[in-house]
Amino acid sequence: MFPRHHLLLAALLSFATAALASPPAQPVEHSELRALASAPSEQELRATITALVGFGTRHTLSDTRSDSRGIGAARRWVQARFERISHDCGGCLEIITPSQTFTGERAPKPVEIMNVVAIKRGSTDPDRVIVITGHLDSRVTDVMDTTHDAPGANDDASGVAALIEAARLLSKQDNRATLVFAALSGEEQGLYGGKVLADYAVAHGWRVEAQLNNDIVGNSRGQNGVRDNTVVRVFSEGTRSNETLEQAAYRRYHGGEVDSPSRNVARLMDRLADTYLPDFHVRMVYRTDRYGRGGDQVPFLQAGFPAVRVTEAHEDYTRQHQDLRPGYGDTIDGIDFRYLARVTALDAITMASLGRAPAPPAGVDTKGALATDTTVSWRKVPGAAGYRVHWRDTTAPRWQHARAVGDVDHAVLRDVVIDDWFFGVSSVSADGYESPVVFPGDAGSFERSPPEAERR
Repeated sequence: MFPRHHLLLAALLSFATAALASPPAQPVEHSELRALASAPSEQELRATITALVGFGTRHTLSDTRSDSRGIGAARRWVQARFERISHDCGGCLEIITPSQTFTGERAPKPVEIMNVVAIKRGSTDPDRVIVITGHLDSRVTDVMDTTHDAPGANDDASGVAALIEAARLLSKQDNRATLVFAALSGEEQGLYGGKVLADYAVAHGWRVEAQLNNDIVGNSRGQNGVRDNTVVRVFSEGTRSNETLEQAAYRRYHGGEVDSPSRNVARLMDRLADTYLPDFHVRMVYRTDRYGRGGDQVPFLQAGFPAVRVTEAHEDYTRQHQDLRPGYGDTIDGIDFRYLARVTALDAITMASLGRAPAPPAGVDTKGALATDTTVSWRKVPGAAGYRVHWRDTTAPRWQHARAVGDVDHAVLRDVVIDDWFFGVSSVSADGYESPVVFPGDAGSFERSPPEAERR
């Protein structure tokens, strides 16, 4: 037998070893994100929308040479605004103008579609990219009318104002992943600007983790008279746009219909709003877009990237796609700048959080058939200090349970039966930034899913 003092010494050494061991990484609240909640400036947002409305029309097929009217003048104004923001942060933004030429039903003659994009490179993971977009072009009732005034204050100068203000706020902050702020053209003529940027992302090897497409985000009064400045809708697809027949068959049997990477980006935004914006809430809509309508997130989804659409909770259709006349028209008096500032805060918090968190885990898998325990496994990712395993009822819209498991590549959940739950894994940095949750298999993977044409 050991002397009593030896046993005491062994116990003390064991306690000291345990105390020195690093606890599993856990998400924490961050003062930087809380500060962003009140940082967006209503004055800056108003100044941007006022300037864009001042160009008369920003129709995609309008004048590109005038310095005072048309889509060309608006693009040059946005580029100059990005340049001023970059100057203030010591040249931190790279500004590009990717373009392609298109013809189509709403562009009968070849037209150059040019985007204005500001890029803030990530410090440690620059190939991983977080994108925010809004479309610069506007229209009236006749989608081919290039001459009459089309102010487009809400559709979509509000989205462009949000992304420019997010660029201003985030330009002087640290980001490990790359942040991209993009004013797109050609949305109303066929979602062309979204395709230009998605193609650019593919060609340059961007690992797009999320695209936040802000389209119609400035109005808090619905056409039915309801006023609500506390809710924003986030639309997200349920299954991946370009999954293969084999992937679809696996998903139908094992689940994943409501767990695309886009859907889990929406869930992250919902959680961030609950944490940092107690007076503002995300209404997740389990649909790619509003019924029968579309936006620039669609080309990103078609390219295999996660993407969501951010849109006001109550739309007024008398102010969308309307000729200017009494009671109709998308004019600046329809903007609630306090509401727009709240939407912008959600965008900025989401981009900052994603830009500082590690990449989502890869290769997530589950095993546990004919067992009372479930084993969840994954591949580690750079920058992660630990991981969290999540699970929820199969009918629950949000993740209900989570367990920090440390810097490991698998975990066993005792007495959690695989048949009864959906599972996922997130990665956490040493300073407590958490990635979106990843659902197992191809259905939930954040790795790009190439379209069928690229697989041939």
